[in-house]
Amino acid sequence: MSDSTSINIVIFVVSGVICVIAGFILRKFVYEKRIESARSTAKNIIDMAQREVDNRKREIDLEAKDTLYKLRQDFERENKEKKDELLNLEKRIVQKESNVDRRLELLEKKEKDTEGRVENARKYEESLKIKDRELTALLVEEKDRLQKISSLSQEEAKKLLLMRMEQELTSEKATLIRRLEDEAKQASEKKAQEIITLAIQRCAVEHTVESTVSVVALPSDEMKGRIIGREGRNIRALEMATGIDVIIDDTPEAVTLSGFDTVRREIARISLEHLISDGRIHPGRIEEVVEKVKKQMDTKIKEEGERAAFDVDIHSLNPELIKLLGRLKYRTSFGQNALQHSKEAAFLMGVMASELGLDFKLARRIGLLHDIGKAINHQAEGTHAKIGANLARKYGESEEVVGAIEAHHEEEEATSLFAILAVAADAISAARPGARRETLETYVKRLEKLESIANVFKGVDKAYAIQAGREVRVIVQPDKISDNEAINLSHDLRKKIEEEMEYPGQVKITVIREMRAIDYAK
Repeated sequence: MSDSTSINIVIFVVSGVICVIAGFILRKFVYEKRIESARSTAKNIIDMAQREVDNRKREIDLEAKDTLYKLRQDFERENKEKKDELLNLEKRIVQKESNVDRRLELLEKKEKDTEGRVENARKYEESLKIKDRELTALLVEEKDRLQKISSLSQEEAKKLLLMRMEQELTSEKATLIRRLEDEAKQASEKKAQEIITLAIQRCAVEHTVESTVSVVALPSDEMKGRIIGREGRNIRALEMATGIDVIIDDTPEAVTLSGFDTVRREIARISLEHLISDGRIHPGRIEEVVEKVKKQMDTKIKEEGERAAFDVDIHSLNPELIKLLGRLKYRTSFGQNALQHSKEAAFLMGVMASELGLDFKLARRIGLLHDIGKAINHQAEGTHAKIGANLARKYGESEEVVGAIEAHHEEEEATSLFAILAVAADAISAARPGARRETLETYVKRLEKLESIANVFKGVDKAYAIQAGREVRVIVQPDKISDNEAINLSHDLRKKIEEEMEYPGQVKITVIREMRAIDYAK
């Protein structure tokens, strides 16, 4: 073998070894690259998975926090509702306790008053016994004296003594009545509040039942449950928003609204009808509807006042007086609508003023405003005539209008012809048959009964029932009835009317004794 061949073989072998080594190195490099790429990919996958885990964890945390927040809100809302219910219940309990305290105070006052009256009656009875003994002794003494100094028989002397004693007793009785009346007047201011409260309680049973309730028709009895709401929330919300009692009883398909304030009762009725037709009944919706209806009612009241002023042709009235006129539409007196009564009185005064040649527009103005005091809430002090006069003066009416309003119930002396016309128009509108909730037959019988009771008494010449039976005037014979006997007659007549008659309000008794001397010059 030649050297060149050996070299070639060595070179071939070396080349092969180098190729093998290069291939091994290249293969190792490629594998390392793949391994590194795989590791990088695996790391990216792990990082992405970790990020997804973190994102999912944050989402779960947010969902948990949101759920916890909602649960907390629900809990706080329910807790607030329960607290409100407890507060309302506590207010009602406090109010009932205050009512009970007031009643206890009234009972204590009545007991003290009764004890005082019993003590006064006892003292009065003792004084009467003493006077009776004195009178007996005086009669015996007088009898002996008469028998000694006169030639009268015993019977004649007895008649004379009885006549004299009767005159003395009549005079003493009249004096005692005057003294008791003075004492009653002095104590009347202290007892006025109690007397008014008792009078309202007595009258409320007879005529306020049908004038203080409204009935709302329901589409079905199922609606009652929705009106009551869960645990009574809806009905309490409606009562608190309107100030009216909602009565749900066994009456089919009907709910009763009870309250003395007719405007509030009308707001409650309209609000409940809106809620029933809408179908959404819950505390928030109830408050929203009631507020909306209140605004509508204010507008309606103003429109009613403007319409009344337009019908009577009265202009330039203060806006506040117009609103008060509108409120009279929701005020009644013995079933007679106060606004219709005011309009009727305005027309009557206008007609009478025209006949007398007076300013008929001013007369109509007075007639329309004469009962404006009835539009004010019952918390206002004084009679409606006084309140109305103060309102008219406050809102710029003339003194002529103010004076007529103040005197239309004869509580103040009339200072103008318009005041007298106001008295007449008010009496005519209220007294005519059919104006108030009283039949013609009952009305006539009441007047006849008043006159017949008065005519029974001795010495009565004539008796007239006037002012729709609110006053009876008795004219007595002056030669048979003295001044003191006239006082006694008025009290006896009062007792007899109270015992034998039923009548609204009160009856004024006026006994007139007048001596007339008549002669003719020829």
